[in-house]
Amino acid sequence: MKYGIVAFPSKEVQDFANGYRMRYDSHYAQIPPHITLRGEVETDEVGLKEVANRLFDVTKDAKAFHISVPKVGTFKPINNVIYLKVDADEALYDLNKALHVEDFGGPAQYQYVPHITLAQGITADELEDIYGQLRMTQINFSEEIDRIHLLYQLENGSWTVYETFRLQKD
Repeated sequence: MKYGIVAFPSKEVQDFANGYRMRYDSHYAQIPPHITLRGEVETDEVGLKEVANRLFDVTKDAKAFHISVPKVGTFKPINNVIYLKVDADEALYDLNKALHVEDFGGPAQYQYVPHITLAQGITADELEDIYGQLRMTQINFSEEIDRIHLLYQLENGSWTVYETFRLQKD
């Protein structure tokens, strides 16, 4: 089984993202809009319980983080992905770093870019069209994230919450 660690934004941000995801994200039905903190890692049921215990230790002192979502971005030309750009305080980056050690599956493959995916699995022409439209859309979300979630993937490909962890407020 696979697990991942994410933060879910507010319903307002999710509703905005889903307005695009339902048409342009091939993973729309598998997982709600989210900010990935730790991407997919293979494990078994025992390993998932161990990850949950380690995650409890990490989060008992981890701070809640503030995010703002000011605009859209794209991973083009590497990937045909359009996303909501997430600007965050240092607490998010500290948490991401703590989750990319051997206990959680090892170091990250890519530099961390916090984001909420709007479109993936699209052609280059679709990307240009959608991205062009979205760049003209005024986007201005701001909120505090005070919990993260350990998810696991079901046999049908969808993701479900295994456990939720609260972060410390200042």
